[in-house]
Amino acid sequence: METQLPDDFRCPISLEIMSDPVILPSGHTFDRVSIQWWLDSGHRTCPITKLPLPEHPCLIPNHALRSLISNYTLVSPSKLQPCPQPQIVISSLTSQSSHVGTKLNSLTHLVRLTKHDLGFRRKLTELGAAPGVLKCVGSDDPSLQEKALSLLLNLSLDDDNKVGLVAEGAINRVIKVLRFGSPDCRAIAATIITSLAVVEVNKATIGAYPDAIQALVWLLISGKGREKKEAATALYAICSFADNRRRAIDCGAVPILISLLDSGLERAIEVLGLLVKCKEGREEMMKVNGCVKVLVSVLRNGSSRGVQYGLFTLNCLCTCCERLCFEAINEGVVEICMGLMEEENEKIRRYTSSLVQTLRENHAFG
Repeated sequence: METQLPDDFRCPISLEIMSDPVILPSGHTFDRVSIQWWLDSGHRTCPITKLPLPEHPCLIPNHALRSLISNYTLVSPSKLQPCPQPQIVISSLTSQSSHVGTKLNSLTHLVRLTKHDLGFRRKLTELGAAPGVLKCVGSDDPSLQEKALSLLLNLSLDDDNKVGLVAEGAINRVIKVLRFGSPDCRAIAATIITSLAVVEVNKATIGAYPDAIQALVWLLISGKGREKKEAATALYAICSFADNRRRAIDCGAVPILISLLDSGLERAIEVLGLLVKCKEGREEMMKVNGCVKVLVSVLRNGSSRGVQYGLFTLNCLCTCCERLCFEAINEGVVEICMGLMEEENEKIRRYTSSLVQTLRENHAFG
């Protein structure tokens, strides 16, 4: 079917179907990404005629050809997959003279191609795409930064890429975005932290960055709905590493998470369920007025996962504090536990039984 495609649809440089055809002063048409790469590489001749070009040749959009290609796509989309060669696209990201529009176009292609294609993700990293992508992540242009973050997220989905991306300096770039990026960029940046933290060694590396956990906690305070949720998810991912729990506690995460949980962000209980495992976390939770009330509310209204973490967290607190046992009783936890004993979820039944036993051992009820 490829042989049936009109040759005029193909870029003379990449031999791929053009997605953004432009005309050189020589009169010949090329895909913008490919010809921009040619020019950025220092060439000042037409690739076809070899005739000299102006120092800064004007690239005129070929609207007629673009329309033809677009209409052909509508008729037979399976025949048309615009895709410049990866080397050309990567070169456009790393070149000092590439325009923002060229880089944005290149990133758009790569985001589309890496969304579901595991093999292409690996190929890009093997070709050395990471430095160019990270450079774009550091861009002052919000559109370019957001598209670069989307590509970085796609690349990070491959476990074989995770350690390498961190070694290339991805964490520093992402932390800056968490602080100074647009709301959408900050949400994607937090998601990248979660993705990179899937690999155990990265949890320690991420936490060791002075501002990483602090930036996530800051996002819990200042972010909007999606940003807060992604920041909490990232904290959960990296706080499975014990040293990071203490770092999050030192950054003031506990009262913020309890407040967010009280406001309806159930993801916060998952993070609290990790922080309660260390002494410092339990001590901080005991200091927060209304902490038990919020946890009991999760038992009453939360999802199955939320109830599991709520039971675990409350049990850890009640085990080491008799006062909290009586607070839990006063909030109606015994009646809730009686109902949870009939749950199908084995973990909920087990955690409920442990909590009831803890209350009895502390003489909170008979």
